[in-house]
Amino acid sequence: MDRDNILLTPGPLTTTLRTKLAMLKDWGSWDSDFNALTAKLRQQLLDIINDQGHYVVVPLQGSGTFSVEAAIATIVPKGGHLLVLDNGAYCKRMAKLSNMMGRKTTILSQIEQEPIDPDTVKAALQADPTITHVGFIHCETGTGIINPLVAISELCKAFNVGLIVDAMSSFGALPIDSQDVTFDALISASGKCLEGVPGMGFVFIRKAILAKCANNSHSLVLDLYDQHLYMERTGQWRFTPPTHVVAALAEAVQQFIEEGGQVARLARYTENCKMLLDGLSEQGLKPFLNPDYISPIIITFLAPTSPNYDFKTFYNDIKSQGFMLYPGKLTDIETFRIGCIGAIGSKEIRQVVDTIKYCMQKMKIN
Repeated sequence: MDRDNILLTPGPLTTTLRTKLAMLKDWGSWDSDFNALTAKLRQQLLDIINDQGHYVVVPLQGSGTFSVEAAIATIVPKGGHLLVLDNGAYCKRMAKLSNMMGRKTTILSQIEQEPIDPDTVKAALQADPTITHVGFIHCETGTGIINPLVAISELCKAFNVGLIVDAMSSFGALPIDSQDVTFDALISASGKCLEGVPGMGFVFIRKAILAKCANNSHSLVLDLYDQHLYMERTGQWRFTPPTHVVAALAEAVQQFIEEGGQVARLARYTENCKMLLDGLSEQGLKPFLNPDYISPIIITFLAPTSPNYDFKTFYNDIKSQGFMLYPGKLTDIETFRIGCIGAIGSKEIRQVVDTIKYCMQKMKIN
């Protein structure tokens, strides 16, 4: 096969040749050229949220979860109280890391099949005035469901509590405008809808709360306040940056702009999602979520009920044809997931639909 496997995952994901080629150059981590690259990228990220001077963006080495932990450690003081809105696996991860760093954490759980209910959140905030912050997953990647960002932002403003948004799988695809939503922190990463490679996260922090973030973090490397101050003073990262990852993301963001930004990217992903749902429904595969709740990011499908189905065999057969799926993230129901994101379009979606059909026939799955 003369191409890489197509990654139908929520990140890492398939990247363009231009993005791959951007990693062929070595950069000096303190060199002025690399500092300029970082500065330009940070401004472009702020432009994506339509910032009007109210936010900073702080990049951080590591996977997206590094940045989620860093955001909570930096934003929530040691005496703070985080309410985590839970309707999936990544919500639970946020609560776990908050607990592990010693922050008081309350989990407000509901079923995975439905988006977060603002009325339930309002009741929780009314019932407990000690809550200082709300932790919220915009697109819960475990199922692919979209949660109501604007409504939760309005609630947090009304109750004067800080909002920490994990926008890992939504940023760059779903609309997030800082003129429409207010948050203390919003987190994403390089290897998601901006179609870079993994290895770098970034956190938007509201300038009005920056001073309160000093000395909150329990960690040297995860202290976003210190990272921000150092970068503003020197233009450099505090510790060795993932230079090739930064260069790849800078190139990916340039392609994002050329494509037409968030609106155009959402349109392509939405078409990918529709083609997947239509194509696989003809083969009897059904989504886990109500169609009204499915995001154009990743779709969770119910596993076939045939006794001939085995995910590992299914996965390996599809991989042998050049495509990689993602395992399910639910505990009680067997599922698998297919991502709609990455540098893919209708051609690749048609190919994977045909491949799944072929592999199901090979496994004698009705």
